[in-house]
Amino acid sequence: MEHTVEKLDYGWWFVSHQQKLWLPQGELPHGHAQQFGLVGCAALQIGSWQGEPAWLVVQERSRDMGSVRQLIDEDPALFQLAGRAVQLAEFYRSHRFCGYCGHSMHPSKTEWAMLCNNCRERYYPQIAPCIIVAIRDRDKILLAQHNRHRNGLYTVLAGFVEVGETLEQAVAREVMEESGIQIKNLRYISSQPWPFPQSLMTAFMADYDSGELVVDRSELLDAGWYRYDQLPLLPPPGTVARRLIEDTVALCRGG
Repeated sequence: MEHTVEKLDYGWWFVSHQQKLWLPQGELPHGHAQQFGLVGCAALQIGSWQGEPAWLVVQERSRDMGSVRQLIDEDPALFQLAGRAVQLAEFYRSHRFCGYCGHSMHPSKTEWAMLCNNCRERYYPQIAPCIIVAIRDRDKILLAQHNRHRNGLYTVLAGFVEVGETLEQAVAREVMEESGIQIKNLRYISSQPWPFPQSLMTAFMADYDSGELVVDRSELLDAGWYRYDQLPLLPPPGTVARRLIEDTVALCRGG
């Protein structure tokens, strides 16, 4: 339920605008609302962290607006809360008017939703399911540099699930499209909310089956098989991609 911030309100403050967070001195604001000039703002409690409320305020600040990625090295629960904050802020910003009748909408008091004042249509935040998969061939792992990674970082293959396909079908299709190989022994590992912009990563591991590596240059800058002890620059700890790589390396070391 929306709350008008009072000067003694206390907790963690997720001030977000256009998928950015206010991070003064690179840190998430923590303390009384009065310290941060938030008195009188509209806020929503989106959870709690370390026993204290986590508040979302949809507002742009002139300075210190940064990416959620700056919190990726923090506790996973805090990073997840930050992801929820920026996704909800963008959802509320982009759903001020109904897509069916054009009238204004308001936040639901009981769930994360926007309600139309005229036709009563109900909208929920959209989440895009993605797959991410680590592929092993004996003592090697398939790693790729994606077009969006211009810093030399290599990671595992990933892609969006398309309409009408299962997660398993999405893995097989993405791997074939991007690398030209076929896989076997596919198994689910874990999932991770990924707010860039509103994805849910579903992580898998698989074994190489057949085919020659053919890199899809429209998606990848490079790809190759890397021995477990000769790896390139990897994604940071705390990401599901890094976990998949480390788990695969452990399997490679074990033979």
